[in-house]
Amino acid sequence: MSARLRNLNPYELHKYLVNVYCLTAKGSTAMLSRDASKDRTDIDVIRDNHKFLWEEDDVADTWEKQLAKKYYDKLFKEYCICDLSMYKKNKVALRWRVESEVVLGKGQFQCGAKRCNNATDLKSWEVNFAYIEENVKKNALVKLRLCPECSAKLNYRSKKREVKRLKRRSKRKKNRNDSDEDSEDNDERAEIEPEVGEPSTSQETEPGNDESLWKKGAQENEEKTREEEFEDYLSELLL
Repeated sequence: MSARLRNLNPYELHKYLVNVYCLTAKGSTAMLSRDASKDRTDIDVIRDNHKFLWEEDDVADTWEKQLAKKYYDKLFKEYCICDLSMYKKNKVALRWRVESEVVLGKGQFQCGAKRCNNATDLKSWEVNFAYIEENVKKNALVKLRLCPECSAKLNYRSKKREVKRLKRRSKRKKNRNDSDEDSEDNDERAEIEPEVGEPSTSQETEPGNDESLWKKGAQENEEKTREEEFEDYLSELLL
C-alpha cells in the first residue's frame, strides 16, 4: 500500500486520504457540508431593496432593484393589509395586497387585518401611514377595510378618517323624475305644435324636424343614465 501511495501525485494522494477519512471517521461528513449562511434567495433580495412606494424618478440601476421594482409592479395598490398586533403602542404594519388576496377578496370584502377574516359591517378608513425608508421619513395616504373590532384597534390612540360611500341613488331618482316631467311637457308640445303651424306630414319628411330631435334627446338621456349606473357600480366596487 505504501508503494502505491508513493506513486500518486499530490492531488491524488490528497483525494485518497480525504475519502478514507470520510469513510472511516464517525460524523466527519458534516465537515464537508457547504456553508449556506451567506446564501440569498430572490425573496431576500426583494426584502433588502423593497420600497412601499416607488416614485417616477426612482431609478432601478442594479439587478436587485430591478427585481424589487418588478415585484412592486405586480402588487395591487388599492387597499392595504395591516398587522394590528402592536396597536396599543400606536404601531401598525401595512403592506399592499398580492393577487391571491385580491381573488379571495381579502382586504376589500373581508377584513383587512392580517389575522381576521370577518366579512360583516366593514368600514373604510383613510390612514396617513408614516414610515422610515432608507433613513428617510415618508408618508403615504392609504385605505383600509376593517371590521368593527379591528376598527377599534386602529383608532385606539387616534381617530382615523372614515371614508363613507356617497349616496347618489336618491339624486339619480330625482333626476329621473325631472326628466319624466320634462318628457310629458315635450309630448304635449309635440302634439300641439302641428295644429298651430305646418301639417304633421311636413315634419315627417324634413330631416331637421322636432320628432327627430326628440328621438336624439331620448337616446342622450338613455346614455347618461347608463353612465351614471356605471359610475355607481365603480364607486361601490372601489369603496
